[in-house]
Amino acid sequence: MTPLDWNRARAFVATAEAGSLTAAARLLGLTQPTLSRQIAALETELGVALFERVGKSLVLTATGAELLEHGRTMGEAAAAMAVAASGRSLAIAGRVSISAADTYAAHVLPAVIARIREAAPQIKIVVISSNTLSDLRRREADIAIRHVRPSEDGLIGRLIGESAAHLYASRDWIARKGWPASVGDIAAEDLIAYEDTDQFAALMRGIGLQVSPDDFRLVSENSVVVWEMVKQGLGVCVMSREIARGTPDIVDLFPAAPPVRFPVWLVTHRELRTSRRIRLVYDILAEALTELIGEGEAPRPEA
Repeated sequence: MTPLDWNRARAFVATAEAGSLTAAARLLGLTQPTLSRQIAALETELGVALFERVGKSLVLTATGAELLEHGRTMGEAAAAMAVAASGRSLAIAGRVSISAADTYAAHVLPAVIARIREAAPQIKIVVISSNTLSDLRRREADIAIRHVRPSEDGLIGRLIGESAAHLYASRDWIARKGWPASVGDIAAEDLIAYEDTDQFAALMRGIGLQVSPDDFRLVSENSVVVWEMVKQGLGVCVMSREIARGTPDIVDLFPAAPPVRFPVWLVTHRELRTSRRIRLVYDILAEALTELIGEGEAPRPEA
């Protein structure tokens, strides 16, 4: 029997999990025609149909569904091999990928990356901006900054500290609206919400704002977009203090109020901690984030 081509099997698994050729091609860094040819070649190689088209979607055939778990097992074995090989690398050179939520990726990581480049300019840093948890075991990232404790087997995490989020607005917004005397004085339409709005509304009710998901007039799933709208004076939002401190003309509306608190974890695969380049990046990240989160809050500025 001819050995199965792993690239074709990977194309099959990615398409099955992503649900479309377009999404899978983006995930694998391939063109859609290339991915389509790989799947067609695999079907010819195996002598079975793996997908059928239903409208614009691809749906697994019964045979495809049976073979998917075998493909996933191959993927996990390949990822484990890559992790083990990376963990044994002694060179302080090569690629290190860091996954972080969009605001951390945009506002926190650039300054840390400057430190890394100074220490080891030959390392290639790849920043993955995502508000979903990267699967480190499958090498979607080498290191992740998370706000939840890692629970997956084979991962190790360092609790950097506990960050805090407050309600912030721009000086322009305060000049137009006035400084609210209490949290309850903020009108619902002035809040800029994150998706999902049900969870965000519950968070707001927890700090004293009686709002429902239907009350919000500005919403985005992207925190960088939300923050940009705040900077432009369009409203008020909850943001971590380390992001807000680095943004000019943004003020904490209620610095004395209890903040929304959340942990910051630095996570990697257990074997990757033996890689010199990943250990170096991990340690610099840990030091920089500890400094950032440990800084005290600035006093309330005058309006």
